[in-house]
Parts: sequence; structure tokens; C-alpha cells
Amino acid sequence: MARTIVLSEKNISYRSIDDKNALSFINAVKLGIAFPLFHSIMKNSPFSMNEWSNYLHLSARTLQRYKKERKSFDSTSTEKILEITMLCKLGLEVFGDKEKFNSWLSRKNVALGGVKPKELLDNSFGIDVLKDELLRIQHGILA
Repeated sequence: MARTIVLSEKNISYRSIDDKNALSFINAVKLGIAFPLFHSIMKNSPFSMNEWSNYLHLSARTLQRYKKERKSFDSTSTEKILEITMLCKLGLEVFGDKEKFNSWLSRKNVALGGVKPKELLDNSFGIDVLKDELLRIQHGILA
């Protein structure tokens, strides 16, 4: 029988979210991330609350309400939060420096058709494209 994992700041942290744990998150995504854990993730990410609200397709007001009520995110938002977090951790690994990665996220990218990588984080296809691009950079495939 599969073990159910409860996502909370007590048993999961920003550091523990990576693709090595992806299978263990499948059931956990259904339970949702509580706002305090999301807040910790947000503080470790290069994105503002407004950027997160755009990526999650939630209004800034809704995020403020989640914060006030310490609500948990639904499975769709939780999955997106985890995907973006894993992408950021890969970016930090590839670039080796927060500032370099943040710069890469904010500059128009020829390999991405002149789009800023940050602009692709609002859907899973964009996140996958960025992951592929980061893996190409990591392996020295720049064209």
C-alpha cells in the first residue's frame, strides 16, 4: 500500500523538493501545500508574490486570503509550485549562482524565440521547455 505524505513545513522543506523525490510527491500533490510552506518556497525563489500569482493563475488577493487563512493550495497549484521549485533548483545547479540564474530568467533568450524564460512559467509546457534548455546548458549544448 502506498504511503501518504502530508506536505507541511514540518516534514518537507524547500531543500527537499527535487526531481529525486518526484514519485513521493505524486500522492502528496493531491493533498496540497499549506500556505506557510509556500511562503518558505517563495522566499527561496527569485519570484515576487505577483509573479507567483500569475504563474498559479490566482489573483494576488486570493494569495493574500490563503496567507491570512493559512489555507492549502489545490492539487493543480501545488503541482505547479513543485514544478517551478524543481526548475529553480536545477537552474541554481546549472548556473552555480543565484544572481546568474536570475539574470538568465529575466533576459530575452534567442534559444527560446526571444522570450524571457520567466514568461514561460505559467504552464507545464513552458516549464518543460525551460528544463530542457537548462539541461542543454548544463551539458554544453548551446545551439
